[in-house]
Amino acid sequence: MNSLISELRISLVATFSLALILCGIYPVVVWGVAQVLFPHKANGSLIVLDGKIIGSELLAQHFTAPKYFHPRPSSAGDTGYEANNSGASNLGPISKKLIDSVKERVETYRAENTLPSTIPLPADAVTASASGLDPHIGIRNAILQAARVARERGISEETVTQRIMALTEGRDLGVFGEERVNVLKLNLALDGKL
Repeated sequence: MNSLISELRISLVATFSLALILCGIYPVVVWGVAQVLFPHKANGSLIVLDGKIIGSELLAQHFTAPKYFHPRPSSAGDTGYEANNSGASNLGPISKKLIDSVKERVETYRAENTLPSTIPLPADAVTASASGLDPHIGIRNAILQAARVARERGISEETVTQRIMALTEGRDLGVFGEERVNVLKLNLALDGKL
């Protein structure tokens, strides 16, 4: 009986000790280190203008006006871009619903940007990302939208293209992914707010 009580006591002490370390001390240490070394990232990479939070560098926003670059399509929530409903549609490549939605997006994208059917569209222009909240678009996608944005803003396409290139982010670690541009930052820069 003493052996059982001893084993029980050891188990309870180990459980509470690990709970204290892993659920209390460790998270506080990680949070503290992040706040000291990476405060912008640790607090959500928020973009603040005139004391007001207008978004995050990490989450897409739904821009629909012709004078703005449009983000990648979203399946997050009923209207898209809903952070609390982040996730893909989980439709497979032979899904009629997916094929129909991509066809519709292709037609819409071509109409918005006055593109002929001979110009191939980048995948990120007509397919949603896995999270539905991807804040970036590829450079080709941005370049195809540049003429529309320039026309709507009454500025030269060259000026818009220069903004795209100035805000282009390289591949992660120089190897992973593609060059891309953050849509929110690009639109803010064109509005003269960034």
